[in-house]
Amino acid sequence: MKLLHIDSSILGDNSVSRRLSAGIVAKLREAHPDVTVTTRDLAATPIAHLSGAYLGAAQAAAGQHSPALQEDLASSEAALEDFMTADVVVIGAPMYNFAIPSQLKAWIDRLLVAGKTFRYTATGVEGLAGGRRVIVASSRGGAYSDGPMTAMDHQEAYLRGVFGFIGLPDIEIVRAEGLAMGDETKAKAIASAEQTIAAMSAA
Repeated sequence: MKLLHIDSSILGDNSVSRRLSAGIVAKLREAHPDVTVTTRDLAATPIAHLSGAYLGAAQAAAGQHSPALQEDLASSEAALEDFMTADVVVIGAPMYNFAIPSQLKAWIDRLLVAGKTFRYTATGVEGLAGGRRVIVASSRGGAYSDGPMTAMDHQEAYLRGVFGFIGLPDIEIVRAEGLAMGDETKAKAIASAEQTIAAMSAA
């Protein structure tokens, strides 16, 4: 089994999403000792945001690409290859200002490639990236799963939508929310998320 582990939090050892994503990976390692894990830390080594040069690269011969663009294209191809060859993808995804971190968005932008992970047909879009398991370790300071703030959730809602678009409508989310609502609430949220991981299917 091949597992791709993505982290995007900027908080290092203080990150709850990193703690949870590491717990998920450990759970899967325990069940599958022969698993091959590829780890990508998008905070430490970010992938570039999309640029006009990148989007226009197909209009020029490879020999006309600048060294910087060649490096960008290679990085993008590697990110897509890592994703498409993974059986399981574990993503640490904190909420920043109601959405995902920009570095995680930049990585996702390299996955949505027409003809590779989706295509448009006469009857609508068809996702081409199905057949892998995606597990998201979600952390957020407030409470967004129900109540008056649900409309402000552009984190989990976006991830469900974007992965569904490429053929993965059933992503699993391990959530710790209310992390900024006091020490007791934070501790309970983390404990609940870790209980979810403990009960998670390792198949």
